[in-house]
Amino acid sequence: MILKQLRISRHLSQEQLAQMSGLNVRTIQRIESGKNASVESLKCIAAALNVDIATLNQEKFMIDKSSDNWQHLPLLLKCWFIFNFLQTRPSRSSAKRIEIIGHVSGFSFCLLGLFNQAALEGGLIMLFIAYLYHWLTWQGDKYGIWYDVN
Repeated sequence: MILKQLRISRHLSQEQLAQMSGLNVRTIQRIESGKNASVESLKCIAAALNVDIATLNQEKFMIDKSSDNWQHLPLLLKCWFIFNFLQTRPSRSSAKRIEIIGHVSGFSFCLLGLFNQAALEGGLIMLFIAYLYHWLTWQGDKYGIWYDVN
């Protein structure tokens, strides 16, 4: 279930979503942790997030290229999303994975840069790429272009 990703992409806390949906915070926490939810709870959450119940039950968070938000996204950002993900349907989780790998390897190479200048330069490039992926993920959240598929 993608409830947590949807909540985060809308910059909502669990408390805010609970208040908007009329549910208890503990209910939101349980559902986000993978526990079963009643149809009534799903209806309340779906209404609060302005999505349908089927969307809540999807497993992956992907870019919806047919959405109005994607259509209004600046061309430069569209190019970066397509170029950097090198997939026809990039997912938010793959962007976060690349960002984490970039940070870990970038910092590691920067430490090796104490002994070798080429390693330092490579580490800085990897850190730049990691921050670029962070920015792209943030832009995807800001423009609301992610969606999930099974």
